[in-house]
Amino acid sequence: MKRSEDLGRPRNQPKIGVHYNRSAFGEFAEDVARVMGTARFLVIQSVLVIIWVAINVLFISFRWDKYPFILLNLMFSVQAAYAAPLILLAHNRQESRDREQAQVDRNVANRTQNDAEFLAREIASVQLALANVVTADELREQIDRISEQIENLNLGDKKS
Repeated sequence: MKRSEDLGRPRNQPKIGVHYNRSAFGEFAEDVARVMGTARFLVIQSVLVIIWVAINVLFISFRWDKYPFILLNLMFSVQAAYAAPLILLAHNRQESRDREQAQVDRNVANRTQNDAEFLAREIASVQLALANVVTADELREQIDRISEQIENLNLGDKKS
């Protein structure tokens, strides 16, 4: 079997359909969703609708879309027909990225927890190892005590 052979369709059947770059199309969908989801887009669209309605109501000679504004409604329908799938595609791509990032975050948190537990065990073992080690102060006290005992012995020998 050839590596380039598409397993999703039967053999010896011609490829049917439009071929496109999924990543580029997805980026386009995200750009559309990013623009359509802004207040600026809504304001511009509202102003254009107001102008459309005003021209078609006030100026008799320029009327191209009379009162029920069927053409305007058709344009909104076309816009919605294209916008909804593009926005859903952008949402799905973002959800996929979020899922991947959440997995990365879980892995990092797991490694961090493992490192923290390892360090806690290491600190505990160092504390246990150092529990019986004599400190400098304790050593000084012992030396002072022994020095005093030696001096007392030397003084006792000199007196006898």
